[in-house]
Amino acid sequence: MRDSARSPTHTRVRSPTMTYPSSARQPEPRPTWSRGAESSLDGPEASAASSAVNGSNVVPITAAHTARKGAARHADTSLPAPETAAKGKRSTPTAGKVRADALRMLGCVRIATVRQLAQVITEAGSDGRSYVRRAMVELAELALAETNGKDGKHQIWNLTQAGQKALADGNELPPRPKAGTGAKAVRAGFGPHAVAVTDTILAYTDTALSRRREYLTDWQVEVNHAIKETGLSFNTDAVLAVPTRTSEVRLFELDNGTMFQARLAKEVWDYERYAGHRVWEGTRGTIGGTYPFWQRHRYTRSKTFPRLHVVLAGKAEHLLDNRLQALTADVQGITIAVWVNTLPRLQRGEPWYEIGVDDPHRRRARYPEAVGR
Repeated sequence: MRDSARSPTHTRVRSPTMTYPSSARQPEPRPTWSRGAESSLDGPEASAASSAVNGSNVVPITAAHTARKGAARHADTSLPAPETAAKGKRSTPTAGKVRADALRMLGCVRIATVRQLAQVITEAGSDGRSYVRRAMVELAELALAETNGKDGKHQIWNLTQAGQKALADGNELPPRPKAGTGAKAVRAGFGPHAVAVTDTILAYTDTALSRRREYLTDWQVEVNHAIKETGLSFNTDAVLAVPTRTSEVRLFELDNGTMFQARLAKEVWDYERYAGHRVWEGTRGTIGGTYPFWQRHRYTRSKTFPRLHVVLAGKAEHLLDNRLQALTADVQGITIAVWVNTLPRLQRGEPWYEIGVDDPHRRRARYPEAVGR
């Protein structure tokens, strides 16, 4: 991420200092741990680097970022806002409309509870869950949706293959031919992680994008990133296809408190390895040259590698803070843009922390060039 002049809207913030363990993973100086404010898509893009770290292991926290402005979006497949009756009173949702909205939402996030479905489909508070609960029972009777497990006391719902086909036949969502239903993951006991991913999607869409229903259909979950030549392969928990001026997507990785710290750090470094891989291109008989794999074969309309958002969940907040500090130390010197937040803070609309800065020049020096013909 390039440095630029500090925007007039940014002010330097001093907060209680935080210390965290040193790390010998990378020889480069510790990257800035900045506080990023990501709100609506209409704000300007800006970045400010903090001052150099002194001899201690205390890293200052500074106000750093606003969201990048996105392109205008169509909302043909969006979930519409709940209808409002005359004189400001809420109208009762029709059963067919609730069923259709539930199918569309499950087609996007794959797995959700009645609470999460009602959060998007209705605005009737807890009363809205009764409409959604009845709709899900009706969808189950039609063999379009099913439940295969619980998150605590709450049933976890997913589409059946027939439900996915109904969405495809109705041309309700962009084609996603390889998307699974998520049923096997829930039966295997991974439902809580998937529910946390859905909570992350809803929280980010609600706070950063402001209009949850319009952008919900721009999400995909469990998106594979792979480079066959190197054997690198990993699944990104969620990808948001809302373009900025420099990138067409945003990447989201969630840790629900089940991974060892070293495993979490490795998953973040895998994104740098993916970004650093280059391929040789050139017409026959010419010298040719090397280009980033991701820019040639994956995100062809992006100028910079997409920012990675890491969300920490599944534990008490003070333990999540400890994991955030440890992850900051483990990824120091990384050459991709990495922002991190805890799920409770994200749901409260609090800013992100920047723990990695995009640096394509240093990334190119770190990874070997592709061998030419």
